[in-house]
Amino acid sequence: MTDSLGVTIRTGGPDDIPDVLALLDGAVAWLAGQGRTGQWGDQPFSTVPARAGHVARYGAEPFLIRLAVDGLGRTVGSCVLSEERGPHVPPADEPELFIRNLVTDRSRKGSGIGAALIADAVAQARRRGLGLLRVDCYAGADRKLVGRYRALGFTETEGFEVAQGDGVWPGQVLAIRL
Repeated sequence: MTDSLGVTIRTGGPDDIPDVLALLDGAVAWLAGQGRTGQWGDQPFSTVPARAGHVARYGAEPFLIRLAVDGLGRTVGSCVLSEERGPHVPPADEPELFIRNLVTDRSRKGSGIGAALIADAVAQARRRGLGLLRVDCYAGADRKLVGRYRALGFTETEGFEVAQGDGVWPGQVLAIRL
């Protein structure tokens, strides 16, 4: 189905992993260009074997890849969903759909692709009869990403930290009740 953005959201699979990696590489470059390396560092996902391997696992169960594709067939956004949360995320008290990864083409920033993917994730949760959609994100620096998720309808729940090298990666869990 094509929306008013001229974007179709479809289910992806293992063959789409290179497109997801390309979106992540673009996001890392965009963040690094702003000096914002706390979230994902400054190395492309595709060049870090552990990260590329992690993303490759999205092509198999229990993950559902939803892709935003423009009218020319280019992947301009990706949202990876699962009924399983990440290992560092505090558990919910009920069944949920969890956004394991969300990324959009930075050249299309502000065009509503992320919002369309979130709306699709809400619809996917409802189709499954789930009353909770959660996501975790980087909560460091100016908490700009947390604010973006709040603007998309999420409410902050719990924070967490992940040990990383000599420091910690600050995370925030957010939720939408359906």
